Amino acid sequence: MNHSNAFELLVAVVLSAQATDALVNKVTPDLFAKYKSPEDYLAVPLEELQQDIRRIGLFRNKAKNIQKLSQTLLDEFNGEVPPTQKQLESLAGVGRKTANVVASVAFGEPAIAVDTHVERVSKRLAFCRWKDSVLEVERTLMRKIPKEEWSVTHHRMIFFGRYHCKAQNPNCVECPLLSLCREGQKRMKKKEKQTKA
Repeated sequence: MNHSNAFELLVAVVLSAQATDALVNKVTPDLFAKYKSPEDYLAVPLEELQQDIRRIGLFRNKAKNIQKLSQTLLDEFNGEVPPTQKQLESLAGVGRKTANVVASVAFGEPAIAVDTHVERVSKRLAFCRWKDSVLEVERTLMRKIPKEEWSVTHHRMIFFGRYHCKAQNPNCVECPLLSLCREGQKRMKKKEKQTKA
């Protein structure tokens, strides 16, 4: 996501919940030109901020959260984005995944943020069990991957899941990890049976 500082990253990641990065990147240039600081987000009526992010899903709730987190940043963190996951999670609209992304990207803290891509790839490649929760996936990956590789692995898995190991039409035929992938092997066997039939 496009950003030039930790505060912009925080706002962009909050906006990205149940929205694509591409859509967020279309909205944020105008948003970040208008709003530079937590004070700027609080200086406008909620309805105006809602209009500014209207193209993004759940815009009403996200606008409320951005104003609430802006107020908390001013009240508790001197207007600065805090660097730790726990502090970040105290902000409105910031869950574990968002906190991990901001801590990792903005502050260089080792973290694995489990989004839908990371979860899907982890389960297909049998790093985790199908029934594992998002938190269990995160903990399993943290155990299995060296800490200095957490952040880069998170990004690799996102890109692999987004462009290759897609939810609906994974490119199993060309996948270099097919021999490790239980889901891919099932899909290939199914294709073989259909071809023979």
